[in-house]
Amino acid sequence: MRPAGLPSADELDRALRNAAPAEVIAAALKVVGRERLALVSSFGTESAALLKVMADVDPAIPVIFLDTGWLFEETLAYRDTLIATLGLRDVRSIKPLEETLTREDPERELWFSDPDACCRIRKVEPLARALAPFSAWINGRKRFQGGLRADIPVVEDGGIRLKFNPFANVSREDIEAIYSLAKLPPHPLAASGFLSVGCMPCTSRTSAGEDARAGRWRGRTKTECGIHTVKTS
Repeated sequence: MRPAGLPSADELDRALRNAAPAEVIAAALKVVGRERLALVSSFGTESAALLKVMADVDPAIPVIFLDTGWLFEETLAYRDTLIATLGLRDVRSIKPLEETLTREDPERELWFSDPDACCRIRKVEPLARALAPFSAWINGRKRFQGGLRADIPVVEDGGIRLKFNPFANVSREDIEAIYSLAKLPPHPLAASGFLSVGCMPCTSRTSAGEDARAGRWRGRTKTECGIHTVKTS
């Protein structure tokens, strides 16, 4: 739960609006403390950049990874590669509850009939459970990704906990520079045209000229899984 006495999201956002990503993470660590701060990562195509910045600040910050049961094997392998490469000390792979899957998606077709419900039981609910011990969390959204992300602040009110967006201001070129300078391994699917990788059934390759997230839930109006549109409680 969010303890009393923490600065407000607006106050922190004003102070960190132009701060470098590492400064935002260091500030979150100072304000909240390692035991109450978590980073949520999909271990997707751009995730290594944020994880590298975090590891340079403190590689023992807990990292939450939502293993939905529908992820590409390449993503699971990439998670293990980055843990070893960056020396991450506390990566927690969180799965949906089996009883929930049995009750709400016994045929494993919910992704097709009701993708919002599928995301809720595989991502939103598991994340709420995983974040229960924490007072703040860090994520890797960027304004250049567009859509609902175009105007995100550096720090926002995420319900009962603070939400830090240290990459809000970075550009695609900044991300590429972090990968290049640190010689970070790319996601195994990036070379095959997957610019944004989520769950297998709802991820497709991206064509030249398309937005990086165009391959997510292609053909649907859905653009977010829900973990960034529903305030955690």
